[in-house]
Amino acid sequence: MDTPLSTIAVVGLGTMGAGIAEVLARAGREVIGIDISETAARRAVSALEAATARSVARERITEEERRDILARFRTFGDLQAAADADLVIEVVPESYEAKLQVLTALDGIVRPEAIIATGTNALSVTRLAADSAHPERVLGLHFFNPAPAMKLVEVVSSVLTAPQAVAAVTDLAHALGKEPVAVGDRPGFVADGLLFGYLNQAAAMYEAKYASREDIDAAMRLGCGLPMGPLALLDLIGIDTARTVLDAMYAASQDRLHAPAPILKQLSEAGLTGRKAGRGFYTYEGPGSGTVVPDGLTPREEAGGGAAAREVRSVGVAGSGTMASGIAEVFAKAGYDVVLAARSPEKAEAAKARIAKSLARSVDKGRLTAEARDETLARISAAGSLDAFADVDLALEAVAEDLEVKQQLFATLDKVCKPGAVLATTTSSLPVVACARATSRPQDVIGMHFFNPAPAMKLVEVVRTVLTADDVHATVREVTAKIRKHAVDCGDRAGFIVNALLFPYLNNAIKMVQDHYASLDDIDAAMKLGGGYPMGPFELLDVVGLDVSLAIEKVLYREFRDPGLAPAPLLEHLVAAGCLGRKTGRGFREYARR
Repeated sequence: MDTPLSTIAVVGLGTMGAGIAEVLARAGREVIGIDISETAARRAVSALEAATARSVARERITEEERRDILARFRTFGDLQAAADADLVIEVVPESYEAKLQVLTALDGIVRPEAIIATGTNALSVTRLAADSAHPERVLGLHFFNPAPAMKLVEVVSSVLTAPQAVAAVTDLAHALGKEPVAVGDRPGFVADGLLFGYLNQAAAMYEAKYASREDIDAAMRLGCGLPMGPLALLDLIGIDTARTVLDAMYAASQDRLHAPAPILKQLSEAGLTGRKAGRGFYTYEGPGSGTVVPDGLTPREEAGGGAAAREVRSVGVAGSGTMASGIAEVFAKAGYDVVLAARSPEKAEAAKARIAKSLARSVDKGRLTAEARDETLARISAAGSLDAFADVDLALEAVAEDLEVKQQLFATLDKVCKPGAVLATTTSSLPVVACARATSRPQDVIGMHFFNPAPAMKLVEVVRTVLTADDVHATVREVTAKIRKHAVDCGDRAGFIVNALLFPYLNNAIKMVQDHYASLDDIDAAMKLGGGYPMGPFELLDVVGLDVSLAIEKVLYREFRDPGLAPAPLLEHLVAAGCLGRKTGRGFREYARR
């Protein structure tokens, strides 16, 4: 099996198969495309013609190179065409019977030294290999969609796979300009094993009418920097495909987080499988289109249900930390008069000085004029007591994430603030209604969860309790728009949108390492290269802080009582050992101390 893998057959020329064929042809391999559908074969050729034409137009390749690439891709309608291939990659629909039928047929066609790779992301590679005539040459080769753009390739070996086959395919992935990650054989492997649980929870959140599809997608894009929201991504992947993957994952783990949300079954059985069908969670211009169109669903009610917003001219921000000073900066930049109150005048002045440094950096980078900096600072007054909030229209706390501390502060705001003032908490995990109950006016209390750093992050989760007045909600929506942030509505339950979806994903990544399934580096690489995430889960955990992450995991577990949400023991052990991430110099990784 020391073949250079120069001739490669791709069985199944759907979106993924066509993408893999393009990658191979561009890298100088002779590609044999096989599909029983002439339409699929023509579509794959057309896709390659269009992609290479774009490359010529952008001067990435010459016209001669384009002709060579096109000449290297030939299509056929029969598996016999794979007879001389060094490697065959099957990318037929995610059905065990369909894939085994292809592998069994190939056993009688290809040369003894040829390698056979399955593109499955949900089925057992070991079982497929064991049921074939030559299990030693069968392995998994999982590309990510779109194959030409995504760098990750998961190389999946079973206990039956010959090491030479793994080495040859790994070398091929490197030659294609991809990053191969070696993983064991379990449903979802690394990237999909983490990704699909998160997607499933997003679908369940939408199904429960906790938040709109638009708000769920916007929250994860703007709050986590993800390239797509989870529901839009489900439409792209295919809702039927997602359901199949989740079914396999649940069968292997019995983890309820992987039990497919009922809405996935309902949509897939109705033929609403996403972009390929023209409708899934969203409606598209037509099958295969990525352009979303109005679908006639009842639109989300306007902010506040039509209630008139209260007038807000001045804002009080309670706190002296990074979040408090960042929020005060945001409001002052937007033209609001801001009172920044801390436990002492010195702390308040230090917080204002932090804002001054932030604004100075913006001036140095050309993002702000010196005049705008001075005007912004002039709108901020520092105070050593909450008594300074007597005349503010909106009072917003950003103090320690401790319920008792926040309740005491809200009791004080209740006495200090004028009637009609909106009282807001920036909590990320505590119940907003518990803060509201500390006042005599719970109808005026709402959550405004900013993300750190507040001046840069666009998202604000607007959290209504069952007692929040409509005009208070409308006021906060209007104010959020004026400070140029994107508001998403959600109810008062642990994690809101972002943390409720993000932290179970992080917890599952820890469990993968804990179970010795994959390394930190491979998991981080898989999510960055395969999912387009800006940071891998362990990079993110170390930045957030393992103590903070553990606290949020515990809140989620207490709220939902789902065993799958129980914090991973490895996380608890690291926190107990004082390894809290970058802030202590050691978390999942070690960092140079400054």
